Amino acid sequence: MNPVAPAEIPLSLDQLRGLHLPGGAAGAVQGEVVAAAALGFLAALLVGLVRYARGRARATLRRAALAELARSRGLDPEARLVAQARLLRRLDRSLDRSGEAGPGTRATGADWAARLDGLFRTDFFTRGAGRVLADGLYRRQDPDLDALDAELARLIGRLRA
Repeated sequence: MNPVAPAEIPLSLDQLRGLHLPGGAAGAVQGEVVAAAALGFLAALLVGLVRYARGRARATLRRAALAELARSRGLDPEARLVAQARLLRRLDRSLDRSGEAGPGTRATGADWAARLDGLFRTDFFTRGAGRVLADGLYRRQDPDLDALDAELARLIGRLRA
């Protein structure tokens, strides 16, 4: 007969030990867990504030551009076209992600129309009535300024810069 080792002896219920926390725990919630939760909350709050501030800046740019477009409606036709073209140049500079005055700010003609189409995600400046703002400012023509204003207002209003 082999002697039975103590590890092989089944425990009875009165020999079981109660539940307990790990050795270094002072309570149910450890300090590291509280610190991690607080840091996560602060990081989420910071990300939310940055996104809110960027959204307000975009809305402010959009609002200012629409207000300037509305102010240009009272000008005579030639001055109105020039004011709209200047507005588009300023919008391009403001929305340029590179942060420097690059070749897009000096572009003219078809290159400028293509840049505007890329900025507004449309073909209004290369194929539509917006061509007058890209290459027709100094030509003798009578564009429909009210339709041009309405389309510019729509394009500026949906900017997601």
